[in-house]
Amino acid sequence: MNEKGKYWSLKSSMAALTVISLSSCGAIGENEQVAKKVDKPNVIFILADDLGYADLSCLGQTKFSTPNIDRLASQGMMFTQHYSGSSVSAPSRSCLITGQHTGHTVIRGNKELPVEGQHPMPSDTYTVFQMLKDNDYKTSVFGKWGLGAPDTEGAPQNQNVDVFFGYNCQRQAHNYYPYHLWHNGEKIMLDGNKDKNETDYAPDLIHKEALDFIKENKDTTFFMWYTSVLPHAELKVPEKELMAFVGRSEYEEERSYAGCDEGLYYKNGGYGSQQYTHAAFAAMVSVLDKQVGEICATLDSLGIAENTIVVFTSDNGPHLEGGADPDFFNSNGDFRGYKRDLYEGGIRVPMIVRWNGVVEENTKSDHISAFWDFLPTMADIIGAEHPKDIDGISFLPELTKSGVQEKHDYLYWEFHEENGRQAIRQGDWKAVKYDVHNDGKIELYNLKDDVSEEVDVAGAYPDKVAEMDSLMKSSRVDSELFHFK
Repeated sequence: MNEKGKYWSLKSSMAALTVISLSSCGAIGENEQVAKKVDKPNVIFILADDLGYADLSCLGQTKFSTPNIDRLASQGMMFTQHYSGSSVSAPSRSCLITGQHTGHTVIRGNKELPVEGQHPMPSDTYTVFQMLKDNDYKTSVFGKWGLGAPDTEGAPQNQNVDVFFGYNCQRQAHNYYPYHLWHNGEKIMLDGNKDKNETDYAPDLIHKEALDFIKENKDTTFFMWYTSVLPHAELKVPEKELMAFVGRSEYEEERSYAGCDEGLYYKNGGYGSQQYTHAAFAAMVSVLDKQVGEICATLDSLGIAENTIVVFTSDNGPHLEGGADPDFFNSNGDFRGYKRDLYEGGIRVPMIVRWNGVVEENTKSDHISAFWDFLPTMADIIGAEHPKDIDGISFLPELTKSGVQEKHDYLYWEFHEENGRQAIRQGDWKAVKYDVHNDGKIELYNLKDDVSEEVDVAGAYPDKVAEMDSLMKSSRVDSELFHFK
């Protein structure tokens, strides 16, 4: 057992934890404590795609509501200072499953391969899937993969994933009525989407498979990575869901988007047209919210909610593609920036953790955490050793309010598009460097006083700028594949 997990005791290779027993409403008599043994729990990690920090009604969204996600938040802990792995899909996912930030993780950018898929994660990469497989978990992924094209070492079936259903390629995940999806290594043709037909809505198909997996594995110990493609562009939902929002007073400022409706990129990465972009986006988040509710209801109906951790977050900030209008929805709240930015709006994301009887209900945490903390947290939950070469720290003490919560000295990000970008958060200080390949200047912000990153104070704090510059250089190792100046 490593130092970070000393408060754990192991019996017969099963983790046990002494916690405060909570009633259904999260309250008990003063000083009343009950020791409770918690076996290795199931874990469902729900990862929304391009959902902004304020795209949940519990975090300020007013133009639509997310009642099921709000309920999940009321049943667990909301992390208010949680960060994604990156500001785009593939590296963010790589950070999550490897426990390493973008200066160390193997996939640091969105690199396409011909025809279909992204550059493969090497087969010997240690991930949360391998760790959980080694500890008798059944592992699964439902949704978008993006970490290795079919028939490569990075494909899910070669990365310790027992069951995969969804999009292998994140570019093809731009389309909600695709020609095909993947089940493990088998291409599943969607006859309802032949030619220009739009009958088989992929998020519905993926969701059904995920619910079936839960039902089929209710008597096993499982990990489900539910990597929803909602609400990433293109802005499409089935007609019934769309019409429930069209014409509402909230969307009187409606606007259309002329997209790709034929040709080489039709259903091959191009965003389709949408007459009602505002209504469509609201409907997409509503579908996501409904699916979260159905997952939780399924756990309840099977009697396994008490031993299932449910995590909800987003892979990065809101996008501007396909007719999306995050300013209309104030998707970022007080934060600056969007997807691809390393300002707060591009990387600060909501995170909710529900663990009945362990995590106190309706609580908030200002602990500063990031995607690379998930792997060591899971290691402590199941009593596994922490890998030596990770950047993450376990936030289990924060979840359980037991033990001493270690804090990051700093968080680091790098972005491999648009001439390179870097960012450091250290306490209340935030340093951002754009145009890295052309020796861009470091901007400095104090998030305590300026969470919107409006006032660059670099000129007033040259010593802090020098310190941040040094950290940006020392926090990474070069990658032959993802070269960075």
